[in-house]
Amino acid sequence: MLYYALVFLIVALIAGVLGFGGIAGASAGIAKILFLVFIVLFLVSLATRLFRRV
Repeated sequence: MLYYALVFLIVALIAGVLGFGGIAGASAGIAKILFLVFIVLFLVSLATRLFRRV
């Protein structure tokens, strides 16, 4: 999932440089959402791993 967030971020950066505003905005939005989902899943996984050891 982090891979897809980075792919959409790169697409957004390239589209922004080339002047495609709509595509850049949409790709940046998708990258932000995927990155936040990745962070939440990582934190949940980390918490369950810590509580499982105790």
